[in-house]
Amino acid sequence: MTDDSEARHRRRMARKKAVVDAGIEQATEERGIVIVLTGNGKGKSSSGFGMVARALGHGMKVAVVQFIKGSFSTGEEAFFRRFPDEVAYHVMGEGFTWETQDRSRDIATARKAWDLAVEFLRDETIDMVLLDELNIVTRLGYLPVDEVIAALEGRPEMQHVIITGRGADQALIDHADTVTEMRDIKHAYRAGIKAQKGVEL
Repeated sequence: MTDDSEARHRRRMARKKAVVDAGIEQATEERGIVIVLTGNGKGKSSSGFGMVARALGHGMKVAVVQFIKGSFSTGEEAFFRRFPDEVAYHVMGEGFTWETQDRSRDIATARKAWDLAVEFLRDETIDMVLLDELNIVTRLGYLPVDEVIAALEGRPEMQHVIITGRGADQALIDHADTVTEMRDIKHAYRAGIKAQKGVEL
């Protein structure tokens, strides 16, 4: 790199640093946030569990409620159950809807999971709540999204909530502080590769 290009690089980085520093200076509010992870791509639950691990690293207490998954064991469940004092882990689903094929039963299962989730959303000792696949439950009409938003609004001030699942309701997207949509570009499954431990399971 020449002296001239090095100087240009330093000027660009100085301008960028000024913008970043100004943004950090303006971000003064401290409170719990609602994060929605949606879209057709892989990584929604994975991202949520990554934040659970991060929270544990900070000595926080976490609650996990899984709304759909439940018919098979996963690596995240096996791992986080090693920390029973820090993580309240509840698998409440009975499998994907195309497996159960019983709408009334699915609605009852979703309601049972939601009632437990509400307990955590009222608990000031819980720093983070992961509601895995809740978006699917509201999209299918198993649970009114207005009820979800009301519970989010009434939760403890510093509590963080992560909601995953494709097809997030627009009202929930509007309410959330951070929303990420996972985009599906390519997936091994479509090439005939089955779900792998440590990746999907």
